[in-house]
Amino acid sequence: MSAMLARLLTTLLSLLRRTELPLLLGFGFVAAMLMVFAGLADEMLEGDTHDLDRALLLSLRNPADLSDPLGPGWFEEMVRDFTAFGSTGPLVFIALAAFCYLLLLKKYRTAVLLFVAVGGGQMISSLLKIGFDRPRPDLVPHGMSVYTGSFPSGHAMMAAVTYLTLAALLSRTAEHRRQQLFLLLAAILLTILVGFSRVYLGVHWPSDVLGGWIAGSAWAALCWSIALLLQRRGEIEKPGETAA
Repeated sequence: MSAMLARLLTTLLSLLRRTELPLLLGFGFVAAMLMVFAGLADEMLEGDTHDLDRALLLSLRNPADLSDPLGPGWFEEMVRDFTAFGSTGPLVFIALAAFCYLLLLKKYRTAVLLFVAVGGGQMISSLLKIGFDRPRPDLVPHGMSVYTGSFPSGHAMMAAVTYLTLAALLSRTAEHRRQQLFLLLAAILLTILVGFSRVYLGVHWPSDVLGGWIAGSAWAALCWSIALLLQRRGEIEKPGETAA
């Protein structure tokens, strides 16, 4: 029995050395997020999230006037500014700027990876919205115009996809762990602010935003894991390396 356990342990260690722990963690995170998203979507479709969604949405409104979000006027304007970070125009500009910058650095394959990550994320977000076709909240007046379905939040999902992917790419050029941590935390904070703004403005249920965060994080992690795998095979530029 001890010899069998020893062989099993040796096999697992060999597998870890070949595939690397970061890859296992990355793909494991993706699998976990997909399971969580499936569970959330099932709860949403059955109506089990409605009471909590309603309570959280109304908690951000003046009880005497549901058309009035909590806080002074300047705060509401600031929230609208934050929601723009998840809108199509700013995201396209930021992604294209990063894409062109990578081309200037001659990191052509990394630029293609960024294009696939952001473009693929947008396509998945649109398909999910069409598939679930959840109505927008009708409890309070919307703080801005909306044109698509509610679940998942496209702003929350695309903010997670774009900013987490950019943080992962930029962190590869950082020399110290604290610099990498700063980039990741900044991307996470901006993603959270974008999601909060959607609920505050009354255009999404909280579960829509949570679903967007989960789906966006899963897609960003999948792209990062694939990039790491391709990098190990020499098919994507390593940090500090340019295309031949």
